[in-house]
Amino acid sequence: MHKSGLPIFPLMLVSASLAGCATSALELAPEQPDRPWQPVTKASGEIVAGKPQPSTRPPDYTLPANSALATIAPPAALDATHAYTLPELIDLAESANPLTRVAWNDARNAALAAGIAKSSYLPQISASALGGYQNGHGSVSTGLGAVGANSSGHGGVGVLSLQWLLFDFGERAGIIDAAEQTSIAANIAFTAVHQRIIHDVSVAFYRYQAARTRAGTVQQAMENADAVLTAAKSRYQRGIGTVVEVAQATQNRAQTNLAMVQAQGAQTDAYLALVTAIGISPLSKPRIAEMPARPLSPALHGSIEQIVESAIARRPDVLGAFAVERANQARVKAAEAEFLPKVFMSAFTSYASGGSSISAIPAVGQQAPTVNLNGYRYGASVFLGVTVPIYDGGLRSAVLAQARNDADSASTKLTRAKEESVRQIVVSQSALETSLAAYEAARALADAAQTTYDAAFAAYRKGVGTVTDANLAQNQLLLAQNASADAYSGALSAAAALALATGAIGGAADAGGWSGR
Repeated sequence: MHKSGLPIFPLMLVSASLAGCATSALELAPEQPDRPWQPVTKASGEIVAGKPQPSTRPPDYTLPANSALATIAPPAALDATHAYTLPELIDLAESANPLTRVAWNDARNAALAAGIAKSSYLPQISASALGGYQNGHGSVSTGLGAVGANSSGHGGVGVLSLQWLLFDFGERAGIIDAAEQTSIAANIAFTAVHQRIIHDVSVAFYRYQAARTRAGTVQQAMENADAVLTAAKSRYQRGIGTVVEVAQATQNRAQTNLAMVQAQGAQTDAYLALVTAIGISPLSKPRIAEMPARPLSPALHGSIEQIVESAIARRPDVLGAFAVERANQARVKAAEAEFLPKVFMSAFTSYASGGSSISAIPAVGQQAPTVNLNGYRYGASVFLGVTVPIYDGGLRSAVLAQARNDADSASTKLTRAKEESVRQIVVSQSALETSLAAYEAARALADAAQTTYDAAFAAYRKGVGTVTDANLAQNQLLLAQNASADAYSGALSAAAALALATGAIGGAADAGGWSGR
């Protein structure tokens, strides 16, 4: 018992210490669920793994500042004297927005994956080298005294080998086809990202222009309110007005001033949204050019059937789903080829050299005290063989079933993409039709409201109208002009949405160029 227990105790001790090392890592986690975590930091504030240390700082749920992260990307290099148009902002977004670089890297990785798949047609050549040294000493007692011997040996082996899969019944061809289709899908996704950015920048630009127009409209309303207030004070000083009229005009001006503050805040928000859509630093302050007024083209009205027929074939999601379907069909072929034999060739050549020396003390008989041996050998072999898969526990069958399921899902997703594209196109076309009609109605309303205000103000100044009518007409004019600006921006945004839905945005025929191109 004593002999058997002696070696077991150290082993148990080592095992217990190793187990303790694993559980002791719990000290890296927060100590309690309802108490703040006190991280261990370097002098720079970087958080490092370690047991939380007592801190003189009151515990709270704020994290220490890492000074290495207290840097931000510099604002984009912009010309402060230049007012950027929508096409220029789109170009800036396509080069500065990080989403385009991410999509570009994804497309490049997919292309590299196709190249990796093609390399399977080439042989694999490898070289290896092995060297070694051995030394030994021995002695034995004889009637003649002690006899000792030292021996040493060294040598090296170099091998050059080649492995080449010659024929596999289309497995590699299927893998390559799948990789190439995946690369096509990644390129389509790259284009889709650019189309989405063009759309987002265009819509943000139109909304900013509408906010800018509303701010200008409110400024004009302020001038109108000042004019009404001036007229009310003048009438009161001449004894033909009342204090109530002056109070009402003053109230109307204060209300218009509030509307101006709100409009300016909305313009700032729209400006920041535009900068965000471009993808540049919020600290960048590009000047935005005024959008020239242009009539909405009647060409925006089109047959929905014709739009759908031409759009289905070029929408990125449909094209991408088609490429994914082709890729999954190729993977099915590759999985089916796994059941068939493969023909391969294997070859290698090797070279070996070495030497040894033996020293005997003293020499025995005629044997020399030291013996040195050197030699080398080389050879080469070539094999041509066939490997036939027989049994793998159902692995290949499971892989094939997965590939077929993925192919079926890809076909279903393609059908779904077509149906969804039709829905989006119909919805976008309907929204555009509504927006165009709303713009025509809002423009007519603004013209009528302007006429009403001019008449009401003129009548009030001449003493045949009331200040209430003048204030009401001025407020209605402000609402009508804002509605006209919003409707115009909405129509342009709807045209951009239709161009995106049809896959034409960013091209020469994107809904009449309403996306800014």
